[in-house]
Amino acid sequence: MYDVIIIGGSYAGLAAAMTMGRSIRKTLVIDSGKPCNAQTPYSHNFITQDGEKPGAIASKAKQQVLAYPSVNFKEDLVNEVSGHDGNFKVSTRSNEHYQAKKIIFATGVKDIMPEIEGFQACWGIAAIHCPYCHGYEVRDKKTGILINDENALNFAKLILNWTDDLTIYSNGKARFNSEEIKNLGVHINEKAIQHIEHNKGYMSHLQFQDGSKSKLDALYHRTAYEQHCKIPEQLGCEITETGHIKVNEFQQTSIEGIYAVGDSSSPLRSVTLANASGAKAAFTLNHELIMANY
Repeated sequence: MYDVIIIGGSYAGLAAAMTMGRSIRKTLVIDSGKPCNAQTPYSHNFITQDGEKPGAIASKAKQQVLAYPSVNFKEDLVNEVSGHDGNFKVSTRSNEHYQAKKIIFATGVKDIMPEIEGFQACWGIAAIHCPYCHGYEVRDKKTGILINDENALNFAKLILNWTDDLTIYSNGKARFNSEEIKNLGVHINEKAIQHIEHNKGYMSHLQFQDGSKSKLDALYHRTAYEQHCKIPEQLGCEITETGHIKVNEFQQTSIEGIYAVGDSSSPLRSVTLANASGAKAAFTLNHELIMANY
């Protein structure tokens, strides 16, 4: 019987595991090894680690977490969770079975890429989602936003903080107020995109279906996404309108004894916030375990 099983071993999960290790709690981290930022070359806006490779950060974190003897790590995929607060059962793809008093889901979300050839190869490199994570590196460069909905205006206002060489690519007839955006000095291109020309994820041009091209250094896009793991919803955890696991200020879900941290529970996707959510959940969880003894 573990005190807690943490499902997902990237930043949020490892942050939770470190707090549990320092609280001398018997902890198991189960991770399938598929972080959403695996393709991203450098991580930014994370103090002391700015510009470091994501894999290097995770590797060092794992090493530090496993220095605490009460924490164990398994490379596996969880396929079932059952039970209730104080007695959860966890089964994995390799037919291993574990028990835990508490569960933390740190399973993240899965990005759904637009059907544009070359986009996935550029994702996290030159096709980016967050100016706070990547905007400084492409400041003042020829930049685009791939969007075609009513959020285009506000997205344009945001990105103008980093560059004034900005074009919105609607990939078809615009479904937003073009005049308001043009008044900002932002160009609008409604041509259908055929593919992205790039070299190892660093783009050079957008190629359109009519044969024309547009030079481009960076393309912002907010991808559609889905929960990487369906188990929380299957257990009855409430899901928000944005598709995230609903949690309170302490990362507790609607199911007693189950917590959710990181991207699975927040639309604000950053390493810093993922770490904070993992630590916050572990603080609260450990307090619950302590109080249960009295």
